[in-house]
Amino acid sequence: MLSWCARSYETSDRPACHSTIAAPYDSLVPDGELAIAPEAFDSPGVQSIVLAALDEFDHLYGIGNRGAHDLGSHDFDPPHGVYVVARTEDQLAGGVGIRPIVDPGLRIGEVKRLWVRPDLRRSGVARRLMDAVLHEAVARGYRELFLETGPRQPAARQLYERLGWERVDGFPEGAHVHDTGFRFHLALAR
Repeated sequence: MLSWCARSYETSDRPACHSTIAAPYDSLVPDGELAIAPEAFDSPGVQSIVLAALDEFDHLYGIGNRGAHDLGSHDFDPPHGVYVVARTEDQLAGGVGIRPIVDPGLRIGEVKRLWVRPDLRRSGVARRLMDAVLHEAVARGYRELFLETGPRQPAARQLYERLGWERVDGFPEGAHVHDTGFRFHLALAR
């Protein structure tokens, strides 16, 4: 069973531990109707998700302020990286990736480009994508993860906080960050 612990200094000094396999979902998309699987980053499905996310970033932050420069074409290549895609009724529902940051030998990863189709938001798809990417992170030997989201994405911040991610001030030295981003950390229990 996959589990992880995140320390919340606001509520207690004890880490809050979570299990993703047994987590209940209040979802508009039943489990059997959502297929989540890794896909190559250069596949049409993944590229459609990434371009939709970038288009949304343009609308939120202005053209050119979306951080497109922070993804490399091989960032999500195995064995260290992966991008998982959710589909419902064979249609794209969303996706999320994980890539190593700094030195892959340190086993520190970054979750990137979580995006869910607007008509499926708040339906459990994002939570299941995050569960899938955490499972992939543990399978790849990561011991901790970071992610960042923008100031105009309050729903994303709320999701990460509900999932037990801890707000932090920075990323590991040498990792790319945005000036106005909200940064989160999650230690993975093995």
